[in-house]
Amino acid sequence: MNATPAGTASAGTASAGATTDEFHRRVITDAAAAVRGLTVALGERLGLYRALAEHGPLTPEELAKHTGVAPRYAEEWLHAQLSADYVERHPSSNQYTLPAAHAPVLADSSAVTFTAGFFTALKALYATEDQLVDAYRTGEGVGWAEHDPALDTGMGSLFQPSYQHRLVPEWLPALDGVTERLANGGRVADVGCGIGHTTRLIAQAFPNATVYGFDYSEEAISIARQLADDAGLGDRVVFETASADDYPGRDYDLVTFFNCLHDMGDPEAAAAHVRGTLAADGTWMLVETNASAEDVTGDTPAARMFMSLSAVMCLPVAVAQRGPYALGNHAGEKAFRRIAEAGGFTRWRRATETPVNAVYEARP
Repeated sequence: MNATPAGTASAGTASAGATTDEFHRRVITDAAAAVRGLTVALGERLGLYRALAEHGPLTPEELAKHTGVAPRYAEEWLHAQLSADYVERHPSSNQYTLPAAHAPVLADSSAVTFTAGFFTALKALYATEDQLVDAYRTGEGVGWAEHDPALDTGMGSLFQPSYQHRLVPEWLPALDGVTERLANGGRVADVGCGIGHTTRLIAQAFPNATVYGFDYSEEAISIARQLADDAGLGDRVVFETASADDYPGRDYDLVTFFNCLHDMGDPEAAAAHVRGTLAADGTWMLVETNASAEDVTGDTPAARMFMSLSAVMCLPVAVAQRGPYALGNHAGEKAFRRIAEAGGFTRWRRATETPVNAVYEARP
């Protein structure tokens, strides 16, 4: 990232030129959003948004009855949602409604715009504050395993809607010849699979393929196995605890990395291992955030979220592995291409993209 000349404000900085009072209001707004995130997590876990979407309009007492929460807490939670303009109130009846346009974001986990599930990760992220203070002072890291398991489920929920709606119909077809090979019974290694959302999607779409999911988090693999069993895929998908540079198997037609290479301390070693485990004409599918160092001063909501996540999660996780790299989540395409080439790949292209993700194809 280029340094900003002395005496000038960084381009895209919303606070440039703001008075102290204006900036104070902005920070209070950010503080309100930070606290509100906990109410969103509660609404997701307790089914409050879903009840409003399915049965609303509802009074606080009616919401409490539908969800099994105490009426006084239902009322207070609704006040918090009303203050955020997440819900609407009908004063004459004291009933609350979740607007139809808000339901796909807060209540419908199958919608591509669903976001409420991410907020459960705040439990894990805020709980590492003391470790982060030490890490910032010492230069050490905070490993993924040091977080509460809520981080696995929350981060999985952040990306799951895009995977659900784009992986099979858009992203895999954008790769050269991959869907045909999987339809005919190819071998897939989903590396850094977390709790296995993408692994299950591939297995469901290509019943003739052999699909493996690998992750170094034992907690995530345990959850992945249970979810696969619940989906009736336990006999078709194999989950194992392994890292990106030592997962077993060879002659994979497709190896996938979904938003995880930037978390690795030695991504070049991972790239070399992928190259060694691929079939001669296999494909490495690398999905990463569609952001780079140039986006640090960007004013899009996604860019702002990624920069903060990198500072408190992605970078500390990579540093904890004591490797030669600590990329953060916005290293950008040039860095990923250099890593692929260092691992022995000779062909590279950006296959497709969304505002949030870039999908890269690397071939031997």
